[in-house]
Amino acid sequence: MDNLSENEKQTITESYVIETKGLTKRFGGKTAVDHVDMHVRNGAIYGLIGKNGAGKTTAMKMLLGILSPTEGEMTLFGSSEPAKQRRRIGSLIEAPGIYNNCTAEENMKRFAILSGGTDKEINDILALVGLAKVGNKKAGAFSLGMKQRLGIAIALIGSPELLILDEPINGLDPAGIKEIRDIIVKLNKERGVTFMISSHLLDELGKIATDYGIINDGKLVEEISSSELAARCRDGLRIVVDDIEGAAALLSENGYTDYKVKKSSIVLHEGLDRSADINALLVKKGFRVSEISVHSNGFEAYFIKRLGQ
Repeated sequence: MDNLSENEKQTITESYVIETKGLTKRFGGKTAVDHVDMHVRNGAIYGLIGKNGAGKTTAMKMLLGILSPTEGEMTLFGSSEPAKQRRRIGSLIEAPGIYNNCTAEENMKRFAILSGGTDKEINDILALVGLAKVGNKKAGAFSLGMKQRLGIAIALIGSPELLILDEPINGLDPAGIKEIRDIIVKLNKERGVTFMISSHLLDELGKIATDYGIINDGKLVEEISSSELAARCRDGLRIVVDDIEGAAALLSENGYTDYKVKKSSIVLHEGLDRSADINALLVKKGFRVSEISVHSNGFEAYFIKRLGQ
């Protein structure tokens, strides 16, 4: 990197907006986060997946400076001085800290005092999250979905480049979940905002996430991109036959090459609509086929397996 310009070095350094090395938090004798090495790409929607109590919220609080790490390192936006970079981050941790006796606009103005947000910015953000026309309705009378949208609106004051959201769709009905999901996608695509979102609702997070971190008992089990996850979770034909190696060779000879040989079966990731032809081919060549069935390895099954459940 010595021959690179300062701007080029900065670009490489900031390819991760969050990077941790050995990040650990202990509370007395309990280790809540255990030597986590995390990488969140610039422009990603990073889903932090784990059961309740897995360490998701604790990890987020350390990134935000709410909790101090017991040990380990972190860089934010390529800087090893995270305190100076946190002004570039908006967050919603656990529940929105709103004033129930104030309107959405009044709430925004109170929080804008800290970040210098203007009236125009406040109006633009409220329109973005669908709260521009709630008038004088007090926040205490808002639905849970409206409160979550207000919490995200508050987090957006100051035009943050990164939003850290802790279970933003937890407890919402399907309509509320879709509203929050649409806001996240809009901010990511139109404004280039990077997201870290914790959740245990795999199906919903799977609709928007570009990357995943799987955390279990404080340990980061795996980081995986959505495209790699989709490749691992493809449907296929599960073929149980008396001679697996021989059957695999026959499939290859007949143009079926996208398969995986397992201990007791072959999973073929093509020809799902040609199971009868494949069965006839194997039987004609003398193989004893005891099962051909559609093998589905969905996101939920994958995550459950990685979490050791």
